[in-house]
Amino acid sequence: MKLFMPKQHGAWAMAILPFWLGAISGGFLWEHIPFFFGWLLLYLSTYPMLLLFKRKKLRFHTKWTLIYLVPAIFLLMFPLLERPSVAWFGVMMLPFFAINAFFSSKNNDRALLNDISAVFAFSLAGIASAYLNTGKVSGEAFLVFTVSSLFFIGSTFFVKTMIREKRSIHYKWISWYYHTIVAAVWLAFGQWLVALAFLPSLMRAIGFYGKSLTPKQIGIYEIINSAIFFTLIAIWLIVT
Repeated sequence: MKLFMPKQHGAWAMAILPFWLGAISGGFLWEHIPFFFGWLLLYLSTYPMLLLFKRKKLRFHTKWTLIYLVPAIFLLMFPLLERPSVAWFGVMMLPFFAINAFFSSKNNDRALLNDISAVFAFSLAGIASAYLNTGKVSGEAFLVFTVSSLFFIGSTFFVKTMIREKRSIHYKWISWYYHTIVAAVWLAFGQWLVALAFLPSLMRAIGFYGKSLTPKQIGIYEIINSAIFFTLIAIWLIVT
């Protein structure tokens, strides 16, 4: 049986990076392992679940929603038994899911607000992962949410300038200014390692603009950029 899975490289990075940065921030527990796989399956279940709002292939998409959702619930019981209040982060994600469902029903999945809503939902997983061990939302956990959100919003702007909005001068300047300001602000606050983590994003936003890259090539570059970002932010969390 061929798995029914999303093909967006960026979404996979969003599902993985904030979670493990949160685990580094709050401290690792063995429950993070089932928590992570449950979180991945929950993400996979939202792909066919959101397609249900398009009212097409309802039986097919319902089947795949359940295939992913049932084991996700089972695996997520492990972190819930360790820290029941972690469930509140799932509740906090619901408004963002509602926004995604709305845009899915309107066949406008590429809307900027839809993308940003997904970024915030994925980044909340970083706080939830940190909370699992500490039982509190620390300033460091909130920083994980902040840097993750800023990074993936930047990725959203970059991908739009390379594919759907590649002829838009408006989007080009938004992307360039955004990446420049984010790196500059972190540097201004004396967080040079965080600024360094955002530097490759700035370089690729400017350097790749106007180049004829395939979606696959863009995805590969984004994976490399995400790996660099994760490594530098992880070092920052460990040394500070």
